[in-house]
Amino acid sequence: MTEPLHPGTTGDDESPLIRARRRDTARRRLQVHNAIAQLRAEGSHVTVSSVARAARVHRSFIHRHPDLHAAVLAAAEQPAQPSPTNSATSMATLRADLLNTRAQNTRLHDRIRSLETRLSETLGEAVFRGSGLGAPDDIRSLQQSLSEAHHQTLELRRQLEERTDELAAARAANRELMTQLNATSTTSSTRRR
Repeated sequence: MTEPLHPGTTGDDESPLIRARRRDTARRRLQVHNAIAQLRAEGSHVTVSSVARAARVHRSFIHRHPDLHAAVLAAAEQPAQPSPTNSATSMATLRADLLNTRAQNTRLHDRIRSLETRLSETLGEAVFRGSGLGAPDDIRSLQQSLSEAHHQTLELRRQLEERTDELAAARAANRELMTQLNATSTTSSTRRR
């Protein structure tokens, strides 16, 4: 003999509301079992949350029914069974991963080549300077300053020569003017006498 669900009710004279609730509970229990089977067939990770989401029930429904909770835990402990859709999906995923890895390898190879070139140039310059074959930086800057000073000296000499020529021309013109002035003043003093 079964016990009544609620005090004051018997199994034979159940109300339509209680029968509807029992049907709803049975339907949701079936959804939970179907969700467990579906997740296992897909090879997905089985948890109370994933089963509740797939069955479209609340997690508390699974926790309230110890047999459902035990079924979820048992399914979670069993290894996943690969399915044809899983292997197709994983093949597509593997192909995409392979293409991404190849592209990344190409980028890394180019970056390594660039870094090796820079390192080679830097080390070559350091060895060249260290061997004494190349001029140190301070000597190079002194040589550059000396070259600039030499060019500046040449320019100043050219300007000095131009001014010397101008001065010589001015002196010659001054002498000529003085000669003319002296000649004019000599002529005017002889006329006065």
